[in-house]
Amino acid sequence: MNARRTLVTTARVLAQLRGDHRTIGLMLVVPCVLVGLLAWIYDGTPVFDHIGAALLGVFPFVVMFVVTSVATLRERSSGTLERLLASPMGKGDFMLGYALAFGVMAVVQAVLATAFAVYVCGLDVAGPLWQLVCVAVLDAVLGTALGLLASGFARTEFQAVQFMPAFILPQFLLCGLLVARDGLPDVLRWVSDVLPLSYAVDAMKSVTASAAEGADVGQDASVIAAWIVVSLVLGSLTLRRRTA
Repeated sequence: MNARRTLVTTARVLAQLRGDHRTIGLMLVVPCVLVGLLAWIYDGTPVFDHIGAALLGVFPFVVMFVVTSVATLRERSSGTLERLLASPMGKGDFMLGYALAFGVMAVVQAVLATAFAVYVCGLDVAGPLWQLVCVAVLDAVLGTALGLLASGFARTEFQAVQFMPAFILPQFLLCGLLVARDGLPDVLRWVSDVLPLSYAVDAMKSVTASAAEGADVGQDASVIAAWIVVSLVLGSLTLRRRTA
């Protein structure tokens, strides 16, 4: 990989995003709308404080997965990816450039969604807000990395969206939001211990529950980061120049 080519890819993707208002709205506005809807549904109950922070990680994760997988398929179907890879740019440069570009968007997304949840919706957070933002950013980048990985197996944008149930729904069902992971059957609990979204939810819950100076989220964050790296590496290995 080459740092200059990676940064060129990052700048190109950010320039494309700047002109795509619908995608920007999907990434920045939709998580806030979903959090606000959840706060409205559970207004006057402690439910929002219990699950709101965890969903601050889940919503960006899902949104970034969809946006990234579709955007990468668009690059391939339009022939842009083939032209780029015909140049000195390698697959690793492309993948890392995309991850950095959407990582920048993830930072903005996490700050906006967290600020909206805390200052507008009244989410009660016992721990430091900066940790909540950092975990939310990791979750969004994880969605980006998995979206890049999924795009390698799809031939059309519609197929990329269809991968969402396979990549996202099992993690959502087993991450501990619906049923505590300790209460799952043994086999499902073992599967849950492998899936990255479980650690994202655990980290978010730790931040909101710990009134100390900083919650101990290092182990959870390390697992998420490892999944990001592995997904990007596998994505670069499975990335195809063409859709056919």
